[in-house]
Amino acid sequence: MVTVPPKRYGMTIPFASVPLVDQREWFEELADLGYTDVWSSEANATDAFTPLALASVWAPSLRLGTAIVPAYTRGPATLAQQVGTMAAAAPGRFVFGIGTSSDVIVEKWNGLAFEEPYRRTRDTVRFLKDALTGAKTDTDATGFSSHGFRLGVTVPDGQVPIVVAALREGMLKMAGREADGAVVNWLSADDAATVSSIVQAASPDGTPREVVARIFVAPTTDRDLVHKFGRLAISAYLNVPVYAAFHEWMGRGEALAPMWEAWKAGDRAAALEAIPDEVVDDLIVWGPPEKCREHVDRYIANGVTTPVLAILPFGIDERQAVRDLAPR
Repeated sequence: MVTVPPKRYGMTIPFASVPLVDQREWFEELADLGYTDVWSSEANATDAFTPLALASVWAPSLRLGTAIVPAYTRGPATLAQQVGTMAAAAPGRFVFGIGTSSDVIVEKWNGLAFEEPYRRTRDTVRFLKDALTGAKTDTDATGFSSHGFRLGVTVPDGQVPIVVAALREGMLKMAGREADGAVVNWLSADDAATVSSIVQAASPDGTPREVVARIFVAPTTDRDLVHKFGRLAISAYLNVPVYAAFHEWMGRGEALAPMWEAWKAGDRAAALEAIPDEVVDDLIVWGPPEKCREHVDRYIANGVTTPVLAILPFGIDERQAVRDLAPR
């Protein structure tokens, strides 16, 4: 009998306004407020694993997830060790999110070739599925190889749920076919219906897949504030080629073309000005807390099984926002 994944409600950690070492009370309160999950990311601040390791002890009822770890930036054996260690530290509570990341993080920051992202991610998922069972590795894959390594950490049940960061159709199908679901990012509630249906349709045996969505939230009624800083956040992401291609596929090509043109020309001010108001309102959940929760519910209605809120640092009281946005 096919079962529907349980309703979950997540928060992005760590929080920006407090040093990581001082966030224990924040993590503990998340569970008290009704949040079920905490999800970390990895760009230019904390790594993805350390905040989750702290959360595993500070808030032992919460499920832990990465959204996401790049497929390129760790050797295969090291990656298996980190995933296996987290699974052993929090049995049954860890979900590993992996993806291509971007050419900026992989090439410019880490000096690695951002080549064949689809194959690299797919092959890393396949490698981890084998390595986490404790089998000796014998892999020659896209961009990496591993021979003779055996994970010395016992992973409960020999497996860790894996979700794949996906934007367009190929990666979405791969997430549903090769992994346990997908992680999606910078999309509207209406977009969620399109991407979630592709993920679920790709499940080989019809088993429901998890669809994790990082949803950017600003619980404030200050429209000018949201639109000013929202444009900065949107321009930082949507000019990255993978996100530009995603939004063009989602039908925003005409609306965003002036921004892309100004950005390529080096005119950042014009690029920001060119972002339409409706794009900000589609991609950022804002308004009074109750309105924000209703907006998040639209993502859930459109197939998101795990909404993960990410509070935008727009001068908002972050601790109060966590409380105001808690599930009801």
